[in-house]
Amino acid sequence: DTPGHVDFAYEVSRALKACEGAILVVDATQGIEAQTISNLYQAIDQDLEIVPVLNKIDLPSSDPEGVGQQIVDLIGCDKEDILTVSGKTGEGVPALLEAIVERIPGPKQETEKPLKALIFDSIFNTYRGSVAYVRVFEGVLKKGEAFKFMANKQEYNAEEIGFLKMSYQPTKELRAGDVGYVIGSVKSLQDVRVGDTITTVKNPAEHPISGYQEAKPMVFSGIFPTQSEDFEDLRAALEKLQLNDASLTYEPETSKALGFGFRAGFLGLLHMEIVQERLDREFDIDIITTVPNVQYEVHLEEGGVIEVDNPSQMPEVGDIDKIYEPYIKASIITPADYIGPIMKLCQERRGVYINQMFMQNNRVEITYELPMAEVVFDFYDKLKSGTRGYASLDYEFIEFRPGHLVRLDILLNGDQVDALSSITHRDKAYYQGRKVCAKLKELIPRQQFEVAVQAAIGSRVIARDSVRALRKDVTAKCYGGDISRKRKLLEKQKEGKKRMKQVGSVEIPQEAFLAVLSMDDED
Repeated sequence: DTPGHVDFAYEVSRALKACEGAILVVDATQGIEAQTISNLYQAIDQDLEIVPVLNKIDLPSSDPEGVGQQIVDLIGCDKEDILTVSGKTGEGVPALLEAIVERIPGPKQETEKPLKALIFDSIFNTYRGSVAYVRVFEGVLKKGEAFKFMANKQEYNAEEIGFLKMSYQPTKELRAGDVGYVIGSVKSLQDVRVGDTITTVKNPAEHPISGYQEAKPMVFSGIFPTQSEDFEDLRAALEKLQLNDASLTYEPETSKALGFGFRAGFLGLLHMEIVQERLDREFDIDIITTVPNVQYEVHLEEGGVIEVDNPSQMPEVGDIDKIYEPYIKASIITPADYIGPIMKLCQERRGVYINQMFMQNNRVEITYELPMAEVVFDFYDKLKSGTRGYASLDYEFIEFRPGHLVRLDILLNGDQVDALSSITHRDKAYYQGRKVCAKLKELIPRQQFEVAVQAAIGSRVIARDSVRALRKDVTAKCYGGDISRKRKLLEKQKEGKKRMKQVGSVEIPQEAFLAVLSMDDED
């Protein structure tokens, strides 16, 4: 079934590796979407048997004839091979179950070979350690037998093995073709990696299972606990999340403004929001996330290339020869009525038009090449709102290309706030700098001295706002008489404020960080 968001195409690839066949479910009212095509190609690459199915045929707006023809054009099957079902009424479901048995081949029974079992998912049990969900491709794993992970060579005993049904169903052995679970008191969360291969210690396989690709993070952001004493709790929470979300990566980092935290990599902005939500709900940890960035390639003047996903790692302007940013090829399928708004959105995001192809049912596929930095943040939301939810998006990385990129720094009284630095296109830097300065001016509490809020590229300030000083009436205690007494007090206050400005530090409230980091184009 077409997933709702391109961030989770990776979840589909994990499941496909454990199967012999797939049911291609297409909505009879919506037709084929960009993600349908992407996932179908993944299934074909894995050499799976495809059973095409039209769903929601009970709805008055369904078009089984037209959408059926789209499927025929896409996978080259006969129209008679396409099954029609209704998940709501149950119509056609018995025929679908029969088709699964008839069309999808059984797994190969290669039990005489050394054990090869692919880990396609895992969860953490507080009492029993990591539970690995596996698909056995070759060989047999018996209860109590010693096994090892081929990636890191760590060895454990299979204390319990079994099948995955509505609950765990223990058994004596898992054979080639079985899908089940393995419990071996694995307390180290790093040992169980999704995509790794399990084999026996006694008769190990020579090579792990090939063709399984690890997910590559697209978006990077700093995650910091709001309370510094929660740092170790945050580390433990990220370890547990990573256990069944292999696409999440993290490493420790420090920030002058926010203290100790982690630099985390995500598949996209929605994935990042879900991780934040899970940290809050499941582990009750309040966090601050910094401005998200994609990974850039920086070519240095002296030769050499470095990869940068954190603005604080960006070298000085004089040391940089060129900055290369990742580009993706985006495929958008939409009703023809929305071609205009989509093209306008892509042009605003520095897109390069490639082509458009008209399909059946008044639908069109538009292809653009876009900088990934313009897509991973709010492009998907803007696309959906601009087309009333009808457009669908799929994209793939193509290459790194040179871009006019700069590091935008935010300074308070001349001190850089590293957590608010970002990498942006030169054409957008002034607009973004003004926006951040204006927001901080509203949110930073007034001090006894004036606070200068500046946006700068290198040593050049491009935008500035000031938080006005609180006025303290030092002349209130004076009564009538000579003006020189009042002037003396005002001069003394002026000197004091000057000294305060030099030594006084400005505390940025947490809500100011959150407001700046969650700003969108409308702010």
